[in-house]
Amino acid sequence: MQPCLKAAKELVGKILVRVKEDRIYSGKIVETEAYLGSRDAASHSYKGLTQRNRFMFSEGGIAYVYFTYGNHYCINAVIGKEGTAHAVLIRAVEPLTGIEYMKKNRGINDIYSLCSGPGKLTKAMEISTSLNGENLSGDVLFITEPGGLHKPVIKRTKRIGITKNTDVLYRFIEKGSNFISRSKFNRIT
Repeated sequence: MQPCLKAAKELVGKILVRVKEDRIYSGKIVETEAYLGSRDAASHSYKGLTQRNRFMFSEGGIAYVYFTYGNHYCINAVIGKEGTAHAVLIRAVEPLTGIEYMKKNRGINDIYSLCSGPGKLTKAMEISTSLNGENLSGDVLFITEPGGLHKPVIKRTKRIGITKNTDVLYRFIEKGSNFISRSKFNRIT
């Protein structure tokens, strides 16, 4: 399996942690999407290096955070060697810690909707472009192994909410999760 696709699959079940001042947010990753650089018309790096996507071209292990649709942020884990511009979008997490702060940040109480989409999870966990380029093994933003032995059953599907390269199976979800993205494009059986 291609390294970026493998990473997208392996990130499902890991824990995303955000530390901000006295608050700690965490969530189990339940949905990801792979974006394969110049080979993938849906990728921000498809047409090459720009100021916006420059962190995608970095050595793997950092965050690529961008602002989209004029109203929300998305977080990606950069994967692979410098110059390959592969990244994995973290689409949704199952909230674990900091839930009361997440509810306040989002202005909702429904735990299933707190982080069930890329813009929702970044708002809930206070992730913005100030974290663009942040080391994902650092103290502020990191991905860690879950405690326990539960290994999720993962389903591979088409990506959602995009208009280019729509037929590839580059989305990975935890099968049966109630915390994945809710979308008119979401056709999970």
